Amino acid sequence: MSTDDDGLRQAALDYHRLPRPGKLEVRATKPLENGRDLARAYSPGVADASSAIHEDPAAARDYTARGNLVAVVTNGTAVLGLGNIGALASKPVMEGKAVLFKKFAGIDCFDIEVNESDPEKLADIVCALEPTFGAINLEDIKAPDCFVVEKLCRERMGIPVFHDDQHGTAIVVGAAALNALRLTDRKWEEIKVVSTGGGAAGIACLNMLLSLGVRRENVWLCDLAGLVHEGREEEMTPQKAAFAQPGGPRKLDEVIEGADLFLGLSGPGVLTPDMVGRMASRPIIFALANPNPEIGYDAARAAAPDAIIATGRSDHPNQVNNVLCFPFIFRGALDVGATEINEAMKIGCVEGIAALARATTSAEAAAAYQGEALTFGPDYLIPKPFDPRLMGVVASAVAEAAIESGVATRPEPDIAAYKRRLDASVFRSAFVMRPVFEAAAQAERRIAFAEGEDERVLRAAQAIMEETTDTPILIGRPDVIATRVERLGLTLEPGRNVEIVNPESDPRYRDYWETYHGLMSRRGVARDLARAIMRTNATAIAAIMVHRDEADSMICGTFGQFLWHLRYVSEILGRDGLHPVGALSMMLLEGGPLFIADTHVHPEPTPAQVAETAVACARHVRRFGIEPKVALCSSSQFGNLDSASGRTMRAAKGLLDAQSLDFEYEGEMNLDAALDPELRNRFLADCRMEAAANVLVFASTDAAGATRNVLKARAGGLEVGPILMGMGNKAHIVTPSITARGLLNMAALAGTPVAHYG
Repeated sequence: MSTDDDGLRQAALDYHRLPRPGKLEVRATKPLENGRDLARAYSPGVADASSAIHEDPAAARDYTARGNLVAVVTNGTAVLGLGNIGALASKPVMEGKAVLFKKFAGIDCFDIEVNESDPEKLADIVCALEPTFGAINLEDIKAPDCFVVEKLCRERMGIPVFHDDQHGTAIVVGAAALNALRLTDRKWEEIKVVSTGGGAAGIACLNMLLSLGVRRENVWLCDLAGLVHEGREEEMTPQKAAFAQPGGPRKLDEVIEGADLFLGLSGPGVLTPDMVGRMASRPIIFALANPNPEIGYDAARAAAPDAIIATGRSDHPNQVNNVLCFPFIFRGALDVGATEINEAMKIGCVEGIAALARATTSAEAAAAYQGEALTFGPDYLIPKPFDPRLMGVVASAVAEAAIESGVATRPEPDIAAYKRRLDASVFRSAFVMRPVFEAAAQAERRIAFAEGEDERVLRAAQAIMEETTDTPILIGRPDVIATRVERLGLTLEPGRNVEIVNPESDPRYRDYWETYHGLMSRRGVARDLARAIMRTNATAIAAIMVHRDEADSMICGTFGQFLWHLRYVSEILGRDGLHPVGALSMMLLEGGPLFIADTHVHPEPTPAQVAETAVACARHVRRFGIEPKVALCSSSQFGNLDSASGRTMRAAKGLLDAQSLDFEYEGEMNLDAALDPELRNRFLADCRMEAAANVLVFASTDAAGATRNVLKARAGGLEVGPILMGMGNKAHIVTPSITARGLLNMAALAGTPVAHYG
């Protein structure tokens, strides 16, 4: 399966070699900085953990990494398309498998390559590893040895054992087949299945189809020796014999007639266009040999234009890829302490994967696969591997099946809450945004999106419709929106779950421009200009809608400059005490959230504006269930410099001191002192703030914006915001780099009735 192109081969080798060899490393999860840490990590403290596990073996999950640790074990006898290359040469593949466990499901993994060809001895070795691991993934062991190894390990071990080549492939095939039957209006018990290849994956796939409802007598299995039939002795195994058909020898060409589903796990060129032409109408063709399938995609399409086709290749639709399955089935099994991975859990995995493909495509998956149509249909039977929803949907389905089938030793009391935790581990904003979404769920608000034609806005509107009680209002041309909604596979329907305002022909146009002119006539806006603005300026239209109580809040800024949008928002909505106080960005970092202000509104704020920003920040930070600790940041460290920023922050602190405030604040101080309490206390013994600051207020938008951008670019920070403070939650102006999920988060903030927050 190695690449033929010299350039691609060298790139692959460099990827594995540089900047350091291999794809894995081991990192400590606890500090080891001094003698005290050492005494806890090793002698004498480690003895307490060992004693606790000796008294209660289940405590190993609490005191060690075992509960989140999987072994990928192989003897290298059937490696990808490379065959029996041996244990050592298989190591790059097993390291790759371990990386996928970590990347897609957050599971730690050791790859273990064993020089043992005897299946019973290999099973002995694997069973002896049980104290180390929470589960075992058997990989790339040739058939029929793999059946022996898995059977012995499952019988003797009290942890999940899963041969991915068998069951992982079978699960993804099952999900693809389930959706293919749905599209072609077929039933499991009625279809004829013709399969080529009687190896581990092929047999497991057929067994999965039987579990889903296919009748054994409707399965025709062929291999190099032809049809598996009663009385045949050549190239037979007990696993193949289970699918023997009555009668004598026949070839694939003879049994393909009228087949509904062809399942190929054999080799290239096995299925010919002529054979495809003799299958049932709308045939389902799963040609999964890799890298060259049983029939080429184009050849199959030419032979049957209405066929539903899946392959094992990433350059064609419907790639059957085990990564859709194995990380998440292990995630669910580990989290509920399953003693095995049983048929019910596999079926749960099948149904979860299939259901996700039928759901609206996630914005994150669309971004990872730009240019591809990800709408459920013949070319989209199963989700893409980088769809972040796989974790929550599939792992929770597996966990629920484990609980219901009685193999879970630590059952989750609330599967819905478990799924939310899984989603939070993938969507970093999910956990910290939960209080906001819960508050938003208590009210039904109308949120106007100025740039309603933008794909990110459309995906956010879909998510709003699915996840909240709010109503999105899209400002844009209906025909453009309809075309994009259809292309993206969304379910937005004007008049049912979304409202559209057409700037070119909305019947409220006269009311809008007259309202705008009435507000702005003494600010130099003539009637003709008011008319033009209400035809062309979506931000102004959205603001007028909020002003007229036709929307509760507005979101704009997916393109253009922040201050341009702010001008219209301020002019129209800055009334009755509302005015822009500052822009607050929440940066989600590995160590927790950090809030930055003011990133956009006041280039060089006055002391009064800084003080007002600090108070507003405290109110908004509490929306996330976080107690604010505000640092007034400057180049001066508690008066050691007579700088402009120092004077501003010093004066702002005085204004704050004159108020009765219920949050911690301190300044003026350098950024490192704000984040390091020990350093801060060296300068100020009576510091009023003990912990690290979680809100940083700066003396210029340059400093705030630079800090925000550095945290995004170099520290992996994920931004929620900017939140426009001081406007009574009636308007928010985002930035052009915002994602669809970012817009959903802003909509949740806008959808929260927070009159008491500034």
